[in-house]
Amino acid sequence: MSDDLVFFTNPRSRGQIARWMLEEVGADYRTEVIGYGPEMKSARYLGINPMGKVPALEHCGAVVTETAAICAYLADAFPEAGLAPAPSQRGEYFRWLFFAAGPLESAVINKHLGFEVPAEREPMVGYGTYATVMDTLEAALARFEFAAGETFTAADVYLGSHIGWGLEFETIEARDALVTYWSRIEGRPARLRAKELDDALAESIA
Repeated sequence: MSDDLVFFTNPRSRGQIARWMLEEVGADYRTEVIGYGPEMKSARYLGINPMGKVPALEHCGAVVTETAAICAYLADAFPEAGLAPAPSQRGEYFRWLFFAAGPLESAVINKHLGFEVPAEREPMVGYGTYATVMDTLEAALARFEFAAGETFTAADVYLGSHIGWGLEFETIEARDALVTYWSRIEGRPARLRAKELDDALAESIA
């Protein structure tokens, strides 16, 4: 395995998304498992990610954290995989990649935690309301086959992962457009390879 690309992860984390992306680009990478607790907060790992969170990526000396950023970075670092549109055609791509990283994730997590934004405070919150986020997402996915149009991109790895988890754990409403979208991408060979790797890894460290 190449030391040029090192993947810091835990199989029970958002690292599953980054793993899927790594498998999509077909990169040669080395996995370093970081355990929850002291190891994730160790001085050594905090030197990689001061947040003490996974995943993180180190590529030829450059460190990338934040899962959406990792997906976007890998799409650009390995252009032969065709997972990012041409720079002049990235409007929808960036829009839905970061919609998932911002409004969608915040709205879903807050709802799952039982936190409701008071109506008079909605203008202060980036996502407004959970209902608005779901309506916006549903309308977007009803328009195109994939997040950025008619071609699968890194935006689908990130957005799709959140939708897949949300449908599985019932933190996202099973609206027809969302279910249809997830069924379109969940069987991608790269996702299945990534899932197999993470499932085996999780079993080995259980």
